[in-house]
Amino acid sequence: MTLLDKDGVRLVADGAVATVTLDRPAKRNAQTFAMWRALAEAGRLLPGEIRVVVLRGEGQSFSAGLDRQAFTPEGFDGEPSFIDLARGSDAEVDTAIAGYQEAFTWWRRNDVVSIAAVQGHAVGAGFQLALACDLRVCADDVQFAMRETSLGLVPDLTGTHPLVSLVGYARALEICATGRFVRAEEAERTGLANLVVPAAELEAATADLAAALLAAPRDAVIETKSLLRGAGDRTYDEQRAAERAAQTRRLRDLAGIGD
Repeated sequence: MTLLDKDGVRLVADGAVATVTLDRPAKRNAQTFAMWRALAEAGRLLPGEIRVVVLRGEGQSFSAGLDRQAFTPEGFDGEPSFIDLARGSDAEVDTAIAGYQEAFTWWRRNDVVSIAAVQGHAVGAGFQLALACDLRVCADDVQFAMRETSLGLVPDLTGTHPLVSLVGYARALEICATGRFVRAEEAERTGLANLVVPAAELEAATADLAAALLAAPRDAVIETKSLLRGAGDRTYDEQRAAERAAQTRRLRDLAGIGD
């Protein structure tokens, strides 16, 4: 069932799995402000039965980043340019960027598990979109790069937190400050990629992972994801307490006496 198809974003639901496709292959799925609004809308449109969301890019690249037209004085038709944005007040700039970030924030919510299926280039905003997902299955031709610093900017689409969590501060700084490419072997070795497969096997490997995620009871996955997401912000004893509380809920649910 196609739930959304506009501005380079297509959302299709099939049972408990939804697939979000970046659909600007002629532009290597370069992102626009309209695409970001459509991605945020896709998150709001997810049916309640969806448990796994797959994010993929049509064509040879996952996403080459922000469409370069955004960096021209005129920007996108009908949209404020970056120059217009810079002239706004601090509050106006903050509100605008927060709106852009909405395309990147919903992928880690506790009621779904998101998988980015990444091939070819995942640059800048493309890299950050892959990082927004819980898991990443990568083709062996993948090329990650964070180019914002090279353009005089910073990564501001929620990518810095997961990048540091995955590869550590020193490597994250080096990747961002140099803008270099991270290829498949390094991505798998450092934890950026959960799995690397030949490009021809990317779709099948992603489907296999989605099926494996669906094998466990939904509520157990939700509770486990919540525990793991919050672990970094809790002390050891706080995490022990959170585990006990979660397990209490699971035991009562399995016994048929939950809320």
